Order: sequence, then C-alpha cells, then structure tokens
Amino acid sequence: MPQVFPDSVAADDFNRCADAIAEAARELAALGWTPATSSNFSMRVDAAHAAITISGRDKGRLGRDDLMLIDLDGKAVGTDAHPSAETALHTQAYRRWPDARVVLHTHSRTQSVASRLFARQGAIRLEGWELQKAITGYTTHESVLEIPVFPNTQHMPELVARVETWLDACKPLHAYLIDGHGIYTWGRDMAEARRHLEALEFLLGCELDLRRLSA
Repeated sequence: MPQVFPDSVAADDFNRCADAIAEAARELAALGWTPATSSNFSMRVDAAHAAITISGRDKGRLGRDDLMLIDLDGKAVGTDAHPSAETALHTQAYRRWPDARVVLHTHSRTQSVASRLFARQGAIRLEGWELQKAITGYTTHESVLEIPVFPNTQHMPELVARVETWLDACKPLHAYLIDGHGIYTWGRDMAEARRHLEALEFLLGCELDLRRLSA
C-alpha cells in the first residue's frame, strides 16, 4: 500500500525528510556502520509525526518508498508497512526533547565492541578528550561525558523504561549504547545528529585503543 498522508501532513514535508534520511543512510552504510539490514533512522516531520525506516530495508539503498510515516506513539499512519522494531526508542526521544528532529541508530563494529566491553560497568565515562566538545552542551575537554550501556532485550518497553530511569535521575543524556547492539543518538537537525554520531564513534574507538595498548 503506498503511503497516504493525513490532511495535517504535507507530502513535500515527508519527502524532504525521507530524502535527508536516505542520503545520510547511504553515507553511513558506506562507512560500514549499517551491516546487513541493521540500523534505523528517523526524522520529525511535524509536531505529531515522524518519518522512519521501514523494517528490514537495506540502509545503503534507501529511497522514499523505504520510509514510512508514524505518529509519536509509534503507530503507522496511512500505510500497511511495518516500522523498525525499535520505533519506541525513536518516539521516546521526540517526546522527551521537543527540539529533537533526527534520531540515528547504527551498528558499527566499534560501537558494538564497546557496548560489550563496557556493559558490566553500565556506562562509558569519557573524560579529557578534545572531541567531547562536538557534543552539544560540552564546551571543554575538562568535563565528563557518560554514555550509558543498557542491557539488550527484544522487549522495547523495558528499554524505554531504562532510558526513562536514567533521565528521571537527572543525568545528562546525549546518546546511549545497547549491549551487543549499537548506539542511539539524536540532534536538532541532521547535521547535529551526524556530528554527535561521528564524534562518539571516534571517541569510542579511542577508548578501545587505550584498552588494547594498556593490556
């Protein structure tokens, strides 16, 4: 069934979001960060809707037909397609941060290995790295950036609840890892979300290198 838009959503707005997601996904796939059909991406279309990747699609070959419209409860709008199984994590970000417009989730080798290595500690503590300043709100390397690592589960409400618990403890959150999985990060636009993702990929790689060198 082709995408049908409600009266409140302009097709042009959806298409702009779909094109931006597809372009970013192709670039991230070329880096090897979306192996097989893993990863999922979304962009807010308006205050009540987002465009998100359809489940099981090759992220290196996305087109407009590989994206679908959902509401912020994660329900499909105007299509029989199925969104990513992790849609609830995307909509959670949009509900918690009204200025968030993009959510990116990738499965790079670095992210996956770091998630396993630091799972027992429950978080990765980044401190003293100049590139921490690439994360919005951080203006100096003399700061601590904690990236939580949540246990993996196929039960999305459980993961959503773990994120909520972290936030309810008034801990800053700019990204998180899922054990044996990958990373979630977001931004006010695609450029900010990409900057966060690329900076964290670099920083996680540095932490892994330090572990190898000190072994």
